[in-house]
Amino acid sequence: MRDIANNINPKPAFYPVPAVTTNVVQTSTILDTYGYGSAMLGLITGTLSGAGTFSVALSESNDSGMAGSNVVAATDMTGTPALASFDFSAVNVCRKIGYIGGKRFIQATITPAGNTGSLFVAGVWILGKPVHAPTANPPN
Repeated sequence: MRDIANNINPKPAFYPVPAVTTNVVQTSTILDTYGYGSAMLGLITGTLSGAGTFSVALSESNDSGMAGSNVVAATDMTGTPALASFDFSAVNVCRKIGYIGGKRFIQATITPAGNTGSLFVAGVWILGKPVHAPTANPPN
């Protein structure tokens, strides 16, 4: 069989919290990529109501608190922020964006614009190509 479970490590990125009803930027957890050769962010929306757009962006840093962070260059992503972003027509869908840059820490933001309703979104970081496999289960 083709095994993926022993070669990835999922980490929470955006917790499924009550609906976002404002234009406040949603900020993910900070992902430490140490010990892994690949990383991606997976998003899933729920039932959306209202109007608005939600832009996804990635930042990178070598500091665990994201000091001195910068926006990830297009050449350091697989996929694009535009493909990961969505609007209220994106009901119950998944989006993804990968990171192939050289910084140790990454973080994502979702920036609402014109949000007149309720946004339900959750996200998970997926670390792959571990230096040591199999990865722990449950994940650590």
